[in-house]
Amino acid sequence: MLILRLMNNCFVAMAIIPLGILSFTGQPEAAEESKKSGFDEVRDALLFHASFDRGPDADYASGNNRLYSGDRKAPTPGLPPDGSVVLAPDEGKFGGALHFNPSSKSYVFFEGEGNLGFREEDWSGSCSVWLRTNPDEDLTPGQYCDPLQFVAQAWGEGNMFIEFSKDHTPRHFRYALLPVTRLWNPDNRGWEEIPENERPMVPVHDPPFTRENWTHIVFTFGDANTGRKDGWGKLYLDGQPMGEFKGFESTFNWEIDKSALTLGLNYVGWIDDVAIFNRALEDQEVLVLHGLEQGISKLKK
Repeated sequence: MLILRLMNNCFVAMAIIPLGILSFTGQPEAAEESKKSGFDEVRDALLFHASFDRGPDADYASGNNRLYSGDRKAPTPGLPPDGSVVLAPDEGKFGGALHFNPSSKSYVFFEGEGNLGFREEDWSGSCSVWLRTNPDEDLTPGQYCDPLQFVAQAWGEGNMFIEFSKDHTPRHFRYALLPVTRLWNPDNRGWEEIPENERPMVPVHDPPFTRENWTHIVFTFGDANTGRKDGWGKLYLDGQPMGEFKGFESTFNWEIDKSALTLGLNYVGWIDDVAIFNRALEDQEVLVLHGLEQGISKLKK
């Protein structure tokens, strides 16, 4: 009887010990769950974040955190003085946002050096941004709209962008990575003349954007600047993969001090919570980003 009583007491004691303490690693359960979720790994990959909660400049930057407007060759610090792009407190997905007004002919930008994670060999990365717009009603007909671009000294030396098409109804939404033009488009064919499957691009023909709801965009890319035809890119909307392209020689001939992250070219609507990461995020990590209740700011707390 004494042996049975001792055994019962042991079972009761084990039942009330938190499961995390019983793990073979000895780590608490919360730490284990954080590791499994990818939260720590995503945080460690963060290069740049602009929440637009406290002003136009980036909250966190690996390079210059100032936002600029005007000509990129002679930029002006801050938002355009004509009010075409303004801070919109409490109108963002998380706190404030940038609002590009219907009369806007302006775009704004951050310097790319440091912030885009550019590498001359084997470059990979990810970008996250939230948009709120009705592209078929709000954007100017017959114009391409690029809410966000990675670009340097010249378009033909390599660029990356998300765009709304100009001649489709509904407008297509696309992520594209265009390396040095002579490598992927040696005949210099027009953008819309090239079949979709021959473009380094992910198209979404019926995208979910509305003026009332925010849409989360993430794109990832890898094997750029390897000198081989192994470059690839993926697009996600609201945490879900929309497609990928691969098999391109993704060479960028950049002068890095002339590179930029541009926002709002021909865009009307709101932009919030822009973030850049130094590697290609995995599917589960994109879901982590999409589910952050306080946005990217939660990663740094």
